[in-house]
Amino acid sequence: MLVYTIKELCRTCYTCVRECPAKAIRIVGGQAEVITERCIACGNCTKVCSQGAKVFLNTVDRVLKLLKDEKKVAAIVAPSFPAEFTEFDDHRVLIGMIRSLGFEYVSEVSFGADIVADRYKKLVTESKEYYISSDCPSIVNYIKFYHPGLTDKLAPVVSPMVAMSRVIRKKYGEDTKIVFIGPCVAKKAESNEIDEALTFTELRELLQMKDITPATSQPSDFDPPVGGRGAIFPVTRGLLQTANINDDAITGNIIAAEGRIGFQEALKEFEAGLIKNQHMELLCCEGCIMGPGLSKNGKQYTRRSHVSSYANSKMADMDYDTWMASFNEFSTLDLSIHHRSEDHRFDLPAEKDIEEVLISMGKTTKKDQLDCGACGYESCVEHAIAIKKGLAEVEMCLPYTIEKLHKSVKDLALSNEKLSSMKQALRQSEKLAHMGQLSAGIAHELNNPLGVVIMYSNILLDECKADDPVREDLKLIVDQAGRCKKIVAGLLNFARKNQVNHQLVNIKELVNHSFDGVIIPENVKTSINDGMTNPDAWVDSEQMMQVLTNLFKNAVDAMPQGGQILVTLEDTLSDVTISIKDTGTGIKEEDRVKMFEPFYTTKSLGHGTGLGLATAYGIVKMHKGQITVESNNDPAKGQTGTSFKIVLPRKKE
Repeated sequence: MLVYTIKELCRTCYTCVRECPAKAIRIVGGQAEVITERCIACGNCTKVCSQGAKVFLNTVDRVLKLLKDEKKVAAIVAPSFPAEFTEFDDHRVLIGMIRSLGFEYVSEVSFGADIVADRYKKLVTESKEYYISSDCPSIVNYIKFYHPGLTDKLAPVVSPMVAMSRVIRKKYGEDTKIVFIGPCVAKKAESNEIDEALTFTELRELLQMKDITPATSQPSDFDPPVGGRGAIFPVTRGLLQTANINDDAITGNIIAAEGRIGFQEALKEFEAGLIKNQHMELLCCEGCIMGPGLSKNGKQYTRRSHVSSYANSKMADMDYDTWMASFNEFSTLDLSIHHRSEDHRFDLPAEKDIEEVLISMGKTTKKDQLDCGACGYESCVEHAIAIKKGLAEVEMCLPYTIEKLHKSVKDLALSNEKLSSMKQALRQSEKLAHMGQLSAGIAHELNNPLGVVIMYSNILLDECKADDPVREDLKLIVDQAGRCKKIVAGLLNFARKNQVNHQLVNIKELVNHSFDGVIIPENVKTSINDGMTNPDAWVDSEQMMQVLTNLFKNAVDAMPQGGQILVTLEDTLSDVTISIKDTGTGIKEEDRVKMFEPFYTTKSLGHGTGLGLATAYGIVKMHKGQITVESNNDPAKGQTGTSFKIVLPRKKE
């Protein structure tokens, strides 16, 4: 496993999914894990992960162990080293520090690049076939895994690293151990001809671990054979320049592509037959100077300039005869390789299966497929395929997640509203229960003495002469005592604890009978809109008549100048609904909040007890029903008036 995830650091950003050309990332529970068998070891995910959750295999300890062995160990350094170690004006300082680690030989891979480039030049100029460069191991892996039909198009030439390893063993002995030092993660598993591989960042770690500094080291040159034009190999089109191949846009037959998007598009077009009669130089990174084994946040063109400056100075100071002698010495070296395909492609799901996934994400039409790329996939269809293959999750879709979040917020708001209503209803019920107990006690204590007062006041009034000045006082006592009697009766009615006496009642007839119990002025019109399919319901007719009579009386009182009372009857299989709407003056907001509270009334003194609506509320609740009110008292907002809505279960609960 070259690349893996530190799960504790993974933060659900899907950046690694987006940057992985092989889509070798599986999302499980919002966390990204690398699928080893699909990974091409490009290291893109390690470069882009801001949390450091994606890391590659560290081989520092293995190299230290190798250096402790008695056998000679050679370090072969990639030509991209000037892009990393920009702090050294003299490259010999770095070579000396590497040698201080215990390496017997320190050579540059640029010589391997020289001889590899020569083989490529022969392929380009002599072969009738058209090839894809094979110097980038991630490109090789990608083609073998995901474009297996193009495997035979890979140039049958080893990479500069492998070429240099063969040079070293030929020159210094087959038992020489070799450690590659470069910018690439994939090099760690490219070839068994390399004993170990270090990235440049690991080299820095090793130097720091051993406390090796320029002051503690002796500057040194690379061991022969010394490289030439291969020093420019790590930059884009470096292979072409090293081989001195014509790269003219008109007459040349080479296409160079780099980076995740560039090389994939080039391969697609090459495989589709859109690119003909042209070789391709492909790099997975933006040149080897931007590999994952370099320090992060390096600038591409700054690094390129450092490599170019080193190559320029190298060519200016190079002993051409010595280089040519070395080149001729190894000109017959076997640099061939046979690439074998390893098909890692998924079978595509059926169209209906993909469609089902898309529908589950709310993408019912093509217009719904935004292809925004927030999930890490280039299209909604690709995301759906990944979901079907177990690589991705529905929640990775940003529009889907946002819409789901909005719905959750709305549902939560609705739940809070319902909870608030239930709390209010509970408080009201508790208040009514307490008031009921209090009312029963008060009514019991007042009823008997009040009856005596009423009896004797009426006797005195009957005996009083018409012209007696006391008669008006006695009449006031009788009226107020009668009012007290009504209040006590209301208290007793409010406090009643009897169960609902359910009967099968015709609701329309109940409404009509309730109207009969109310004095309706001539200027008030009444009507019933009957929309019921089944008028029968199990209710307590006496109690519900009390509710309706009270509401009708209130409606009449609200229309002193006349108006209309409209009763609408509706039903379902489980409920019956009675709506009572008037065109009266309406109820103020502050009054509407308290209108079901006991003893709260907006009527003038002596015209209301404040128990009517509280009693109605209690009766409806005893029926397991609901009573609600809507009202408008502002003419500017339209017709004034109040509407009560009573919903009762059709059957006994």
